[in-house]
Amino acid sequence: MKNWTEGQKMWVSVMVIVAIYATFFIIFEDYDRKNNIPLGETSDWHLLLFSLLVMAGLGWLLLRYARRMDERISREQQMKQNQMRRELTQNIAHELKTPVASILGYTDTILDNPDIDQQTREQFIVRTNAQARRLSALLQDISTLNKIDYAPEVLQRERVDISVLVADITLESEQMLAKKQMTFKNCLPQDICIQGNWQLLYSIFRNLTDNAINYAGPGTTIMLSAKQEEKGWHFVFSDNGAGVAPVHLPRLFERFYRIDKSRSRQIGGTGLGLAIVKNAVLLHGGQISVSNNPQGGLRFDFTLIQLRQSQ
Repeated sequence: MKNWTEGQKMWVSVMVIVAIYATFFIIFEDYDRKNNIPLGETSDWHLLLFSLLVMAGLGWLLLRYARRMDERISREQQMKQNQMRRELTQNIAHELKTPVASILGYTDTILDNPDIDQQTREQFIVRTNAQARRLSALLQDISTLNKIDYAPEVLQRERVDISVLVADITLESEQMLAKKQMTFKNCLPQDICIQGNWQLLYSIFRNLTDNAINYAGPGTTIMLSAKQEEKGWHFVFSDNGAGVAPVHLPRLFERFYRIDKSRSRQIGGTGLGLAIVKNAVLLHGGQISVSNNPQGGLRFDFTLIQLRQSQ
């Protein structure tokens, strides 16, 4: 049992004890039937005492192993959390380094060259502004995830009409969609009401839309539909673009995970959009999954809990 897990050791111990108890129980019961010993005889009290001792021993073993398992699980979780924090810190530092270095490079060039021509100066200012906006978006996304992770109770909840929210996002995205000759088919029914945080619910649909616009490819179609279920709504957000290799699907919701890092940075992605989507869905009592459409493109299936009629 040296290499067995704590759960396996507990199971074997319990099974051995139960087997011993069952064996003695059968022996005593068989002895009673053969000799017709009435209730209250000494042999019955021996059986009762033996049963109590066995149950006490079983309870002690279960408690002992349970504590050891809890300690082990706690240590493993702590190690995993520490590893995740280290990786997250390293990723944040790496993501912050690029726009900061760009901003410093452009501004230092302008300061060190006061006679630089106006066209070049304006070009550097535009690039600096773009990097500053990217940095601002990154910090905003990090702040959003921190609120979800460490202070979900401070997030204000209200009645949110998802149908209106998505209609607004569609209007906001018109120019980007037109630029890439893309179509957004909003097939949502009216009056889908969710009790939740407006900002996070907005982030779910906005990040999915931006992700499709950035990566689905020109000329593709985005489709959003929903079906009412017993406890809420099941949403399907899909496109008919190129999709992604199956090996990447399990990691799409990871923070700072990118399939094409250079392309993602070029379009201003922070690497946190889908992580925010997943955590926001979970915070609203739902689940989310991603898969490739048989005809091509990505498909996101997720649920959100419906607003109660009394609210």
